[in-house]
Amino acid sequence: MKNTVLDIKSMYPEELKNVLEELGEKPFRASQLFSWLHDKQAEEYARMTNLSKGLREKLAQKYPLTVLRAVNMQESRLDGTRKYLFALDDGNVIESVWMRYHHGNSVCISSQVGCAMGCRFCASTIGGKVRSLRTSEMLEQVYQIRKLTGERVSNVVVMGTGEPLDNYDNLVRFIRLVSSPGGLNISQRNLTVSTCGLVPEMYRLAEEGLAVTLALSLHAPNDEKRKALMPVANRYTIRQVLDACENYYRKTGRRLTFEYALAEGQNDGEQDAEELAGLISGMNCHVNLIPVNPVRERKFARSGKKVIANFQNKLEKYGINVTIRREMGSDIDGACGQLRKRYLDNQEKNV
Repeated sequence: MKNTVLDIKSMYPEELKNVLEELGEKPFRASQLFSWLHDKQAEEYARMTNLSKGLREKLAQKYPLTVLRAVNMQESRLDGTRKYLFALDDGNVIESVWMRYHHGNSVCISSQVGCAMGCRFCASTIGGKVRSLRTSEMLEQVYQIRKLTGERVSNVVVMGTGEPLDNYDNLVRFIRLVSSPGGLNISQRNLTVSTCGLVPEMYRLAEEGLAVTLALSLHAPNDEKRKALMPVANRYTIRQVLDACENYYRKTGRRLTFEYALAEGQNDGEQDAEELAGLISGMNCHVNLIPVNPVRERKFARSGKKVIANFQNKLEKYGINVTIRREMGSDIDGACGQLRKRYLDNQEKNV
């Protein structure tokens, strides 16, 4: 399977059965092992006490467990949001965010180390893409945050560093495993996948039989402005992307979310709002307006509060469902990729 490394924590139950049969064990052991990995989230085989010592030793020798370690954590004094920096076993680091809302706790995870998409206003793309994450590394972000906070996670958004659909096979495995009744059993309706608009993969995702929300990073009302902000717009037009969105809605019945980062003087004018309204009018969708986070290496500034409110009002006048994203953790490194970049910069200084 392309770009998919099947370490044991990334395997489906039927794949675990095959592993255990190869080791001379009964197939029923697979459900016990799956429970230790994804329900109890054991970090070492020694804890798996209903498996024989011999089996545990064979598993430890052949299938090392993927376990992330937090190397940095920032906590907002404003709202308690926590941003974690996790170390991977190859020396790379990734970011994850834990947010407390009235409807439950939400975790935002990364899907790649770095990002190849090159969106002009995003810190995640600085330095490009290093590699995609294994399914286990995506799951571990959720598992470790549950342990570190001591609280239940009810929502997961794959909106951190990376383009999830550029890591397609591992993403789909993640969705199926994190929503598995034998694991965390998080409802797929509480899972959101963000994409900047990889059209073929959007059509493919619509055929998976999943119930996740698709969030499109739109950020502009026309192709010209979108190309200036997002290189992916040179591959797929807005019409192609929106057609893929409408197909996703028809196949899944899931309301679409359009993410729109407002950058001063770039895409926040009244004409932009009118054009955007005309573009998505009649679609079963929700627009999430995001005041862009200033990034030192980028030239973009966030739109003023009045401009943002006017943009919202204009969309609402056309009957568009719209909210302004509530800023969580604005007193810490808020933008995707900023904490990781600062950590890497400090590492370079200390070399």
